[in-house]
Amino acid sequence: MELYKNQGGKLVSISTSNFKVERELQKLVEENLNHLFSLTLIQSEFPSVTKEGRKRFDSLCFDEDNNSFVIIEYKNKEKGSVIDQGFTYLSRLLNNKPVFLHRLGEHFDRHVKENEIDWSSSKVIFISPKFTSYQKESINFKDLPFELFEVVRFEGGLVGFSQIEVDSNESITNDGKSFEQNGLISQVTREVKVYSEQKHLDYTTDEIRGIYEEIKERVFEIGDDIKIVPRKEYIGFKTKSNFLDVEFQKKQLKLFLNMKEGELEDPMEVSRDVSNVGHYGNGDYEVRVNQTTDLDYLLFLIRQSYNSKLIKEIKKPIK
Repeated sequence: MELYKNQGGKLVSISTSNFKVERELQKLVEENLNHLFSLTLIQSEFPSVTKEGRKRFDSLCFDEDNNSFVIIEYKNKEKGSVIDQGFTYLSRLLNNKPVFLHRLGEHFDRHVKENEIDWSSSKVIFISPKFTSYQKESINFKDLPFELFEVVRFEGGLVGFSQIEVDSNESITNDGKSFEQNGLISQVTREVKVYSEQKHLDYTTDEIRGIYEEIKERVFEIGDDIKIVPRKEYIGFKTKSNFLDVEFQKKQLKLFLNMKEGELEDPMEVSRDVSNVGHYGNGDYEVRVNQTTDLDYLLFLIRQSYNSKLIKEIKKPIK
């Protein structure tokens, strides 16, 4: 990542500043975890007891939007296999659920039941100043629950984060040799899933798919920072956090606006208060969408949810 300063029309390179130790990078991320990834830090250096002895997760985190655990591992040197380490960490998580539930309950000061957690959405995030081409290529499968982020620190306090994108349609389970020989991969992939947009589209009708595609196109016009994140029960539209979740049904869509009760301006009263009703998506407002829905008015509601998240991000201090 190159960064320049404009000095009288001439671009001058801004020099980089290396992280001296891994802990320095870890401290920076943990102190800005919510701003960077919309995650809650449960514990730094979380101990995990295995048959091989006592190991530690650098950062044990929780995704409150999706009720799932996220493990963050920091690498300050270009070495090691991220895919082997990722599957090992997820295996420890899945094989020691009571330990993680207990620690989560301590953090939130309440009893957490196993069925409250979406274990299938567990994932590992690797963060490093630089990954090797081998490390990048090893996670280039469409269904791996791993994310790689490279971080660069520049002079003047500037920091850049960039995600290594996956562009393959291949499944890790189709890589016959590694899949058959590695029982760890088989064990984890039985429980942890990476969901696709197509999985949800296949569930409904051509008419509803058409409505969804039109809504998606209009939503992306709201801002350049929007991305979609398919989950088990819905597709989330998010910036740093979800502002819109879409649940697919046979004859309609259910849209959930991630705003608290009383925040949404809805003069036509098309939304329903679900603050006290069980539902999959985030937020207190549900809107049911079919062929008769006024999409212009629907976008008026969606923009409110997007803007509310944007305002909260602007107000959030960066440490």
